[in-house]
Amino acid sequence: MGKLQEFDITFTNNKVVYGPGESISGTVKIRTTESLHFKAIKVNCHGSCGVSNTANSTAYNVEEQYLNSTLSVAEKGVLGVGEHSFPFQFVIPAAVPTSFEGPFGKIVYRVKVTIDTPRFSKDYKIQKPFYLLNMLNLNEVPDIAYHSSAVATKKFNYLLVKSGTVMLKVCSDMKGYIPGQVIKLFTEIHNKSGKDTGCVLASLVQRVTYKTNKPVVDLRTIAEVEGAKVKAGKHAEWKEQIIVPPLPQSQLTGCNLIDIIYFIQVSLRYPEAAVTLPIYIGNIALNQSPTRSTPTSPAGAAGVMPSAPPVEEDRGDDICAGGFTSEELPTKSHSQQDPSGQAVTMSPSAFSYSPGAAAPPSHNPPDASAPLFCLSTGATIPFFTEGNVAPTPTSCSLILPPEYSTTDYPHEPPPSYEESCSSANSSFNSRQ
Repeated sequence: MGKLQEFDITFTNNKVVYGPGESISGTVKIRTTESLHFKAIKVNCHGSCGVSNTANSTAYNVEEQYLNSTLSVAEKGVLGVGEHSFPFQFVIPAAVPTSFEGPFGKIVYRVKVTIDTPRFSKDYKIQKPFYLLNMLNLNEVPDIAYHSSAVATKKFNYLLVKSGTVMLKVCSDMKGYIPGQVIKLFTEIHNKSGKDTGCVLASLVQRVTYKTNKPVVDLRTIAEVEGAKVKAGKHAEWKEQIIVPPLPQSQLTGCNLIDIIYFIQVSLRYPEAAVTLPIYIGNIALNQSPTRSTPTSPAGAAGVMPSAPPVEEDRGDDICAGGFTSEELPTKSHSQQDPSGQAVTMSPSAFSYSPGAAAPPSHNPPDASAPLFCLSTGATIPFFTEGNVAPTPTSCSLILPPEYSTTDYPHEPPPSYEESCSSANSSFNSRQ
C-alpha cells in the first residue's frame, strides 16, 4: 500500500445490518509509514440497484440509485507518520429497499473512502459493504389473515376409450410466513377413474422478475416434497409441511427493478393437474391471536386456530360423494431431509434477528475481526454465522446457510403435522 500501513473502515459496534431511517456511523483508520500529502479525504455512502439480461454480469442494462452522500472528513493537508482516525456518520433515507443479490441483479450498499492526493500521485481508495433490512410486517399485508386454498379438476382419457376425472384440492394453514416457520399443507385427491394417478408433488417456488428492457424471470424451487400415487377409485388425503428457509422477503419496498413473489404449487404427474397458492415471506410473523377467525379445512369451515388440521365433516360433498374409500397418502421423498430420512435440522432460534443487532441475541458476539454475516447467493439477504466463520456463498439448491451443519442448537427434527396442531390447540385452550 505504499506509504499506508493500514487503511480501514470500521462501523460503530461492528454493526453491518441497518434499517431505513437509521444512522450509520464509523471510523476511517489510517496508519502511515511516512508523511502523506493529500488534497482531501472523502467518505461516500452509496446504495443502488442494477439489473442485467445476462447472468452474473456487472454491465447493468438498468440502474436506480437510493442513496449517494459524500462527506469530507479532512481538507488539504499532510498526514504525519503514525495513526489517524476520522469519524463519519450518515442518515439512511426512510424509503430504501432491502439488500438483495440474485443472478441477474443486485441491491447493494457500501461506504467508500478516498484519499485524494496531489497531481501525479496515486489516490488511495477502500470500500466496505453494509446491508439494509426494510422489514416486511406480514400483519400489514391486506387479506393475509386467512388460510389459502385452491381446487383443480382434470378430465382425461386412458386405455383409448375410457375417461375419468381427478379432483385436486389444496389448503395451507396461512398466507404469510417468516423464515423458520412451517408451511402446513393439506391435500385431497379424488380419483374418479379406473386408473392410478401419478405421484403428487408439492413445491415452494420463488419467482424473481428483473425489469430490464427485456424482463428476465428467474424461477427457483426452494423445497420439494413428493407423495405417493392415488389408486383408481380412491379418495386420498395428504398432510405435509415445508420449513421456510432463510429467504428474501416478498416485497422489496422502494425498488422498481426487482420483484419477488412466492407460491406453493401442488401438482399431479399424471394426469397433469396443478394448483397454485400464493404466499408471502416476511420478517415479522402474523399475529395468530385466538380472535382471528380462520377456516380450518379446504371447504372453508370457520375456526379460530389457523394451524388446526382440516376436519372430516367439513369437506365438500362434491369430493366425498360416491362412497369412495378414503386413505392416507404416504410421502415418498422430501428435499428438506437428508439421505437417511431425517429432517434437516433447522431450529427456529437460528432464524432470530433483531434489527440493529450486531449478532443474534442468543449467540456470543464474535470478535471484531470476524465477519458477522454470511451472504448466500441465489437471491438472498445476509445471514449471521455461527462464531468466527468467514462468509461463504452457498451452493445448496435449497438456499440454506452453510452454518447449519455446525450450529450449537439442538439437532431436533421439525414436529409432525399432528404434533404441531396438537401443540397449537393446547396453547389456545390454556389462554381461554
